[in-house]
Amino acid sequence: MITVFAPAKLNLSLHVTGKRADGYHLLDSLVVFAGVGDTLEIGEADGLRLEVAGPTAGQIPAEGENIVLKAARLLAEAVGTAGGAAIRLTKRLPVAAGIGGGSADAAAALKGLMRLWNVALPDDRLRALALAIGADVPVCLAGVPTRMSGIGEVLEPAPALPPAWLVLVNPMVPLHTPAVFKARTGPFSPADPLTESPADAAGLARALAARRNDLTPAAVSIEPVVGEMLVELAASSGCLLARMSGSGATCFGLYAGQAEAEAAAARLRAARPGWWIAPAELLGR
Repeated sequence: MITVFAPAKLNLSLHVTGKRADGYHLLDSLVVFAGVGDTLEIGEADGLRLEVAGPTAGQIPAEGENIVLKAARLLAEAVGTAGGAAIRLTKRLPVAAGIGGGSADAAAALKGLMRLWNVALPDDRLRALALAIGADVPVCLAGVPTRMSGIGEVLEPAPALPPAWLVLVNPMVPLHTPAVFKARTGPFSPADPLTESPADAAGLARALAARRNDLTPAAVSIEPVVGEMLVELAASSGCLLARMSGSGATCFGLYAGQAEAEAAAARLRAARPGWWIAPAELLGR
């Protein structure tokens, strides 16, 4: 049995820089990963089977259009194997939450299945396959702090990031990416990548404060609770920065250390028992 962790993806900044003729938006984003996520357990089987369990399992299909099955089928076709595997997905991340849960699951499936089937693809073919599954799958496959641009296919290493902790908050209300992009108004933004390594979490917060998530106003217009989360995170003790991730609805607070993040999470849980709230370390520094 092969076990693969699928961490939540966070956009620390996200600038919408343009739009292609085919309708896809161009982005410039600093992407990181958090120490909370889903888990895939993958074992041998004659056919391809997927079982979904966990706290948020009821929000996703276990067959048909499930992105894990899509990843498995595309990989099997690419490497010329029959594609047998029994996959158990333990789902902990909210769905349609702006933290790449499905994309992280697909990337984890690719990693685990390549190990199970003892196959490999050249890096360029693997990236192309990941992009065919979804725009965020290539960066989730990389799994380290990354500058992501284009529609998600242009990946560059980010500067080294300092130790930091996060509190992820989601109101358990799905917010679908196409609707948020459709609601976005105003001009496009210039790219503004992070080019230097902040000395500490406070320095990282200052660097991020000079940037933004261009999709936040659109998300708030659709789900005003996004604005409530940002206010409550910003007011929590020790919060250095509060921001929405991706197209929402998940927001995060940035903290210097574990104690501050866990204390903030505990207070938020007491005040908002219906929200999904998770303190987590910033991974891959």
